[in-house]
Amino acid sequence: MTWYGRCIFLSWYCDIGTCKFCYRSTQKNRIKNAQNARRSRESIVVETLLARELKWRIEFLTGGYRIYSFEEIKAFCKLVSDIYGEKIWINLGVLNNQEIEELRPYIIGVVASIECVNENLHRMVCPDKEIKPYIEMLKGLHDLKKSITLVIGLGNENKEDVWDFVDNLGLDRITFYALKPVKDTTYTSGPSTEEYVTWIKDCRIRFPNLEIIAGITLRRVHEVDLLLKAGANAITKFPITKVFGSDKAKEFVERALKCGPFESELVKLPKINWEQKINELNITKELKEKTKILLNSYLKKMG
Repeated sequence: MTWYGRCIFLSWYCDIGTCKFCYRSTQKNRIKNAQNARRSRESIVVETLLARELKWRIEFLTGGYRIYSFEEIKAFCKLVSDIYGEKIWINLGVLNNQEIEELRPYIIGVVASIECVNENLHRMVCPDKEIKPYIEMLKGLHDLKKSITLVIGLGNENKEDVWDFVDNLGLDRITFYALKPVKDTTYTSGPSTEEYVTWIKDCRIRFPNLEIIAGITLRRVHEVDLLLKAGANAITKFPITKVFGSDKAKEFVERALKCGPFESELVKLPKINWEQKINELNITKELKEKTKILLNSYLKKMG
């Protein structure tokens, strides 16, 4: 069974903002007040509810680094976990042991945005985001799953170094992304389909039991079946709320079904009493009303 993984973003801002491939590095200086880049609570509720009802698995809860207090982060983790009905993965920067323990009731695992394991390349690409604190965080996890993100196309990344990294930290999952060139960054091209698929294939051969997630953009939808056949368990990053029911979404599903059962709904909205679903949530009346208004806006766009 394969699926679509949906990342839920808490904001569009990052306090670091210097990673040379990242969209947020082009936005930091344009955002005068970081608080304005926070997403509303109702938008988080809407996307979590959609994920639950349309069988999108939550890839992870993430957001701009250092924009929220820890208490706010904890509240969001609880909110999303409660609505989704399961513990969730989080990708929220470097957390200390005490913070992780406080989040434990709501999380199944922790993701470290490593991006690349080659230390020289990492220093060049992410000069203000050291690898070591992430490694120490992963090493300190007990009875929680561990994952990293890797971006293919950043530079000279040695596969054996990556495999050693996985072995040494006992990772349970990797989320791969094919670099998407962003205007005003130093990168002008991403990896070829062959290069990206080969990374997935070689990773699966080396780690038969590792959960492998592959990220695609709209321009890479033709890779869905290739990535799944190569060994990916699921596909993420595809901007489904923008293209639900579109030809791209239909192609995604058709290609996924070539590889076996696919559990997520990307094309047709099921008949659901959405108002009742919202009324059943354990949230304030005010938040319910805001959620109903915003959800209607989403549903109109989706179909």
